[in-house]
Amino acid sequence: MLTEEGRENLLKAGEIVKQVKREVVRMIKPGVPLYDIAEFAERRIVELGGKPAFPCNLSLNAFAAHYTPYKGDNTILKEGDYLKFDIGAHVDGYIADTALTFRVGMDDDELMMASKEALEKAIEVARAGVKISELGKAIEDTIRGYGFNPIVNLSGHKIERYKLHAGISVPNLYRPNDNYVLKEGDVFAIEPFATTGAGQVIEVEPTLIYMYVKDRPVRLPQARMILAYIKKEFGTLPFAYRWLQGSFTDGQIKIALNQLVRVGAVYGYAILKEVRGGLVSQFEHTIIVEKDGVTVIT
Repeated sequence: MLTEEGRENLLKAGEIVKQVKREVVRMIKPGVPLYDIAEFAERRIVELGGKPAFPCNLSLNAFAAHYTPYKGDNTILKEGDYLKFDIGAHVDGYIADTALTFRVGMDDDELMMASKEALEKAIEVARAGVKISELGKAIEDTIRGYGFNPIVNLSGHKIERYKLHAGISVPNLYRPNDNYVLKEGDVFAIEPFATTGAGQVIEVEPTLIYMYVKDRPVRLPQARMILAYIKKEFGTLPFAYRWLQGSFTDGQIKIALNQLVRVGAVYGYAILKEVRGGLVSQFEHTIIVEKDGVTVIT
């Protein structure tokens, strides 16, 4: 159950990401490097009194999620790109997760409106006592009503303190067996994805986001050193390859992460791409479930 202190911290985290979303708009134009956007967003989260809950995700076009730039990444925005800007902040472990899609240099279009309206419809349905399958139905019906497909193997998620994905999913389609009933005080991130493609994502290289899982025996001294650094600096929340680059060489990082992933000490979040190369849009809010509705914090 969400405590009063937890609610206050959650609301503060929500205000932080809302402010960052307002400020980042001026950067979304052709020629701007993704690296600059990510560094700005994460820096502003800290300046505003929070900490990044995960690396700033900047996924373009057919990439749906889990792309974050690295030092040396030369990717720049081009006119017409669909940029998914997905950020999270936490205050004392209470996480606000939010996303929106920009069409670089252009106005919003129907693909963007499909996921944005699907989010609004799901929020309208949500309240204590409602099955989570009803949120999925609202999302699927809205996106298909625009003539697009929801991405069926991506979903929203329950959030708990220091836990971004807390075991319960908010599907992007109607699944009658999703019987979880929303409870007052639950915190959920709802994030509909709409696509011009088939409606599924696949994993592609490279992996740029990771998360500590558990201690495991590791043979290489540099892998043990980097694992200790990861635990100290990032705890149980996701981190970027980029966040290691200031402290270790690329060679050290790659060798260490390969071994840490192989033994199960660290989990790697592969980039997710629409299976047919379809364009993807995403919108997301974090909500607190109330008796008669929800509080939208982002």
